[in-house]
Amino acid sequence: MRLTSLSATGYRSLRSIRLDIGRLALFVGENGVGKSNLYRAMQLIKASAEGTLSYEIAREGGMQSALWTGTRRSGPVRMVFNNEFDNDETAIRSGYSVETGLAPSYQVEIGLRPPAAAGFAFEPQIKEETLSIDSGRRPVEMMGRKGPAVFARDDKGRRIEHPVRLLDSETALAILGSSGRYPEIGDLRATVLGWRFYHGFRTDRDSPVRQPSLAITAPLLDEDGGNLAAVFATLVHIREDTVDLDRCIADALGGATLDVPVPGETATFGLRLPEFPQRLFRPEELSDGQIRFLALAGALLSYRLPRLVALNEPETSLHPSMLPALADMIAQAAERTQLWIVTHSRVLADEITARTGVRALTVIKQDGATSIEGMKLSGGFEDD
Repeated sequence: MRLTSLSATGYRSLRSIRLDIGRLALFVGENGVGKSNLYRAMQLIKASAEGTLSYEIAREGGMQSALWTGTRRSGPVRMVFNNEFDNDETAIRSGYSVETGLAPSYQVEIGLRPPAAAGFAFEPQIKEETLSIDSGRRPVEMMGRKGPAVFARDDKGRRIEHPVRLLDSETALAILGSSGRYPEIGDLRATVLGWRFYHGFRTDRDSPVRQPSLAITAPLLDEDGGNLAAVFATLVHIREDTVDLDRCIADALGGATLDVPVPGETATFGLRLPEFPQRLFRPEELSDGQIRFLALAGALLSYRLPRLVALNEPETSLHPSMLPALADMIAQAAERTQLWIVTHSRVLADEITARTGVRALTVIKQDGATSIEGMKLSGGFEDD
């Protein structure tokens, strides 16, 4: 199941924006134009699948901080997020042919507590949710939620009311998707839960990426990078294929080589530098830029990649000479999974475009609202 579009309305600087998403979405722009809000909107969709959407909004300051602060139309104050997907497997199981273009769509609306209702004043309240499937003939609503009441279609296609009325802070996607009773909802939830967001790795001395990992096969990198040593050990000693990894590390780090001993109870790694070939530099000795590049290598070149990999400003702390190697890793990862890249660096964006042919979308701000340079309201571009 692949993400094909993202829409966000009423969230921070995202007054109303719709983006068509291909295999690689590449955004570049200056500070303060709202690039991170686009990235965060994606994270909030995953939070909805996890059941932590209200918590995540409260953690960033509550509704008073998260709502669009510009001029609003009359009516309820809402934030709305919508994602559309394509999904051939669901088409086959549901009896539709793949050619019909079956497309799941999930939308969630968040608002404020009514004045006379129970709850905290600025607590995010889930107002409505829908999950529909467009079979090419007409959309079929698989799940609908208004307030605490939720309806969904069971495995026989019958529209039934879910027996438990939801709290305002709970999402139907998480509750119904984990129940085992609604396969289409469960499939979509599993897809979104498979996304990984790498928005900066800690590089202090106690950073998870500098620590040994439990010696457990690690097909992909945790979001905090805490199993980086196990990811490298899996590539070296289980997959036994580190050609791409070795080349990117050598290109970025002046000919350095990665050293990964056979794990005992824990997995470890180090770097050998050409000027000190007999000396192994352990993770705690590496510079911020070196350890961050290695973490990005673990995220992009792991044994198995997540369904979607999102990187927020991956160039942070990297020397400019490392950017071509980072672009190489991104281009290789784009052949295996879907990528969402947000960067300040026009140099990095140009390097990625040169390798993938994907145009970088320039994020700008107009009248306080985030938009994409040259993009029409439909999500297409004036020169398409």
